[in-house]
Amino acid sequence: MRVVFMGTPEFAVPTLQHLFNSECAVVGVVCQPDRPSGRGKKIQFGPVKTFALAQNLPVVQPEKMKAPEFMEVLRSWSPDVIVVAAFGRILPQAILDLPAKGCLNVHGSLLPKYRGAAPIQWAVINGEPETGVTIMVMDAGLDTGAILEQAVMPISAEDTAGDVAGRMAEMGGSLLVPTLQKWVAGSITPQVQNESQSTLAPILKKEDGLLDWSQSASTLANRVRGLSPWPGGYTFVKGERWGVWKVQVEEADGDSPLSMKGSHVAPGTIVGVTKHAIQVQTGDGVLHLKDIQPANKKRMAVTQYVAGHHIEVGMQFLRASE
Repeated sequence: MRVVFMGTPEFAVPTLQHLFNSECAVVGVVCQPDRPSGRGKKIQFGPVKTFALAQNLPVVQPEKMKAPEFMEVLRSWSPDVIVVAAFGRILPQAILDLPAKGCLNVHGSLLPKYRGAAPIQWAVINGEPETGVTIMVMDAGLDTGAILEQAVMPISAEDTAGDVAGRMAEMGGSLLVPTLQKWVAGSITPQVQNESQSTLAPILKKEDGLLDWSQSASTLANRVRGLSPWPGGYTFVKGERWGVWKVQVEEADGDSPLSMKGSHVAPGTIVGVTKHAIQVQTGDGVLHLKDIQPANKKRMAVTQYVAGHHIEVGMQFLRASE
């Protein structure tokens, strides 16, 4: 079976690895163009391209999916099927129609929930107890194709989006190959998605990281987890931006110094400081900040920060830099 693989980031690498180690013939790999990254803005190869080149697989990186020269390369590879994982580009109908067995996508949610670019992040942000992987046949819609197979994965209260993505990447890779084999053999029946249950997972922007302290402590905790590793939660204090990387919803411990705690305290107010946490009043409950990134500093544990800095009870975290 001749397979063309389309993917770019780390999430897609396990799927390509499983394909490469299977009986399938990976005849070509398509990645997004290399982009500048890091402080030096140097051009760096993406994870999929790096793996593909190490295995001597041909790689193309089209700027435009409909470019005649790119379509010519795809046709020359004569794929029986195209496999897509975290590619980040819309496939035109001409590509969807090219392989005899269609295009299969490894999607990071239990479709029809969380269609779109950031399904893992939004599942964590919304406090879902579980998510999973879907292998589907691609069509012209946004993750609307028929489902071939799914696998469920629990989300713990401590999981970040990065944690879930790491486990899901391997799950997707291991699920793809047997599903593909059954699909090509005609022993699997596609299941049409239930449109009434569909939800969207739009791409995240940097500004989505801004924390709204009027929300509940549990809502904010889920958001911080879902925003890690990117774009990261943040707030403002005394005109400076602070990153918020790890938090915990308050648990009753009997020795909390929260003398200011109460419904009269404005959300975002620091109501207590211990060796291990900065305690912040929210719209409902108290949130313990455990890992932070003060302005112009590296990420650090609160334990490290409070050892060398004074944090005033009553100081406020804000939603703007004023």
